[in-house]
Amino acid sequence: MNYDTAWLAVAIRRAATAAERHDFPFVDEIRLGIESYLETKCPLSLLPLHDLFERVRYMLVRIGCENIAEKLEALAPPVPLSLVRLAREAGNGFELAFFRLVKEELAELQAAGAEEIRFTGLKEAALVLCAVEKWDHRCDALLADIRNFLDEMDRERNPLRRPMRFKLDTER
Repeated sequence: MNYDTAWLAVAIRRAATAAERHDFPFVDEIRLGIESYLETKCPLSLLPLHDLFERVRYMLVRIGCENIAEKLEALAPPVPLSLVRLAREAGNGFELAFFRLVKEELAELQAAGAEEIRFTGLKEAALVLCAVEKWDHRCDALLADIRNFLDEMDRERNPLRRPMRFKLDTER
């Protein structure tokens, strides 16, 4: 698997809560069972999200938790968003185009049902936009602008839609 499976546990916990089963103790066991199935028994190299959640529902029914299975809703895994790609697409020195592209990409991801976005390449994106190879004070300022922009986007999102959680990848 290319990413962690904590999002599966979130989906199962949400279903248990919706089924008023606040005492449901098997979330991690089901998540680990799904991981094991995908890694060892699933004949497919790609499993559509809908099919994955059908298998989770099947597991829940098999252990006698039909009410939780009925409440289970598909949840998209965390989506990585490369700010470097968007910076290169915008071009050197075109910060306004970069911020427009980020806003458009976030709107598309939210419309597709993504709840958690993991931004990658913050520092490299600042380097690309500043058109420099070595970090300088302009990069510091632009990095702060990017972080402020993402924070503002998070605060302004439409409260009627599912909430998005933004995570900044500070390592890259």
